[in-house]
Amino acid sequence: MSTTTTAKVGIGQRLLDGIERLGNKLPEPFTLFLGLFLITGAISTGMAIADVSVEIPGSDETVAIKGLFTGEGMSWLTTTMGDNYIGFPPLATVLPILLAVGVAEKSGMLAAAVRIAFGKSPRWLLPYAVGFVGVVGSIMADSAFIIIPPLAALVFKAAGRHPMAGLIGGFAATGAGYSTSIVPTSLDALFAGITTSVMGTLPDTDYTAVNPVSNYFFNIVASIVLAVIAGFIIDKLIEPNMVRKGVPREYADAKGSGLAKEYQAKDNPFGENSVSAEEVEESQKEVTAELEPEEKKGLLWAVGSALLLTAVVLVAVLVPDSPWRNEDGGFLPKSPLLSSIVFIVFAYFMLMGVVYGFVVRTVRSMNDLVRMMSQSIIDMMSFLILAFILGQFIALFNWTGIGSWIAVAGASGLEAIGLTGFAAILGFMLLASVLNLFIVSGSSMWTLMAAVFVPLFALLGYEPAFIQAGFRVGDSATQVITPLNPYMIVLLGLVRRYEPNAGLGTIISRMFPFVIPFWLAWAALLAIWFFFDLPLGPGNGIFLK
Repeated sequence: MSTTTTAKVGIGQRLLDGIERLGNKLPEPFTLFLGLFLITGAISTGMAIADVSVEIPGSDETVAIKGLFTGEGMSWLTTTMGDNYIGFPPLATVLPILLAVGVAEKSGMLAAAVRIAFGKSPRWLLPYAVGFVGVVGSIMADSAFIIIPPLAALVFKAAGRHPMAGLIGGFAATGAGYSTSIVPTSLDALFAGITTSVMGTLPDTDYTAVNPVSNYFFNIVASIVLAVIAGFIIDKLIEPNMVRKGVPREYADAKGSGLAKEYQAKDNPFGENSVSAEEVEESQKEVTAELEPEEKKGLLWAVGSALLLTAVVLVAVLVPDSPWRNEDGGFLPKSPLLSSIVFIVFAYFMLMGVVYGFVVRTVRSMNDLVRMMSQSIIDMMSFLILAFILGQFIALFNWTGIGSWIAVAGASGLEAIGLTGFAAILGFMLLASVLNLFIVSGSSMWTLMAAVFVPLFALLGYEPAFIQAGFRVGDSATQVITPLNPYMIVLLGLVRRYEPNAGLGTIISRMFPFVIPFWLAWAALLAIWFFFDLPLGPGNGIFLK
């Protein structure tokens, strides 16, 4: 018996349909930010003509709003366009890490690590293994959506459990927990660069700079808690529900229900170019959790190389006169060690990827290494193009002074209505969750929200790293129920292997059980950090000193 979509449409489905229609009317991110750039330019010009200025609290500085469409503004744009792009902070952190993660991924090391995590899990522990691997899967960036769900389905089936529970659980844990991981990722670097860059609107504010490990302590705990919650939901709710509904455990039609057919369907709600042909082809491959002896050997050598690198780093930084210590002989709040985070993350991923690739012979020469890094840049090309307009937008916000004006006005407004404590943070997270239904690109949404809310909350006394941590909650939790997530069509094709008549409503209804528990648990963790004033990461706290 397979699940079919009903003719009668309920309120929930009508709401989802409305979200889909509204979201489809939004332009793609480049056009969206180009429009915002022009709108900001027009508003700033009007404010400049009206001689609007803003006084930054805590300083004697008065910032006069400057207009883009003035002689000064056009001169600024034509002379700084290149610097605005190259100086976009995430580029300096994301690209090096991306090169190394690309080698670790394309050598096969990351996929092997995921497979061994599944393959070694006993039957009762499988849901929690899927939850953990899914939550920390952002280390593989978007490829996690392609690799983890079908692999989870496979190991569930091999263990005598329902494969659909593994498929749904793997996707839900990967998407709803996308913004956290037990190890720093390129997403941490991306968010950190954006967060720091927008603080240029408050030049006299004494804050702690944000780096890729500024939320690390919070992320570790969140990863573990969310993994346990995901495993519990898979084990106690999703799988029993699949059994109760009689969802098939075998492919309905091995020849006709594959993703390639669905990807080409005329009713594809995401358009022809929403997922690449390579992703479609990859999702069709059968995967196996069992590692070949050579792969096990490669993974063992990779882990050994990481341990050796750890020993080298510890020796280098723990000696009394280490050049990676600060002037006081410590590491916090600032030190060369914390400024070397990008290099350290790069070194770990590159070393492990190269060692694994050398053992399994996916890396045989420097040409292979260069090819893997080149492919990583190609995979990131859409971001590099988007970064051009994002850099211009943030630079304009800073230069015109309109960001400072919005921050001061917004902070005053929140204080006037008495909404300045954790309630204000909850409101911010809820807004991020709603926007995430329409803007699924984390970098795009954080660029948009950070420009306003990071300076605003800084004026209320909160560190930028804390606001970034709050954004992570809203950015991920609702990602698995928006029809605008392009990887929903990948999941739809995988689900239709078992249930040919399944639709988006089928998928979204099965994702809902993850959203609210994830959001509430994540928000509760942030509340603990807030009320106990715990460090979010090395040197990064909650409140401005």
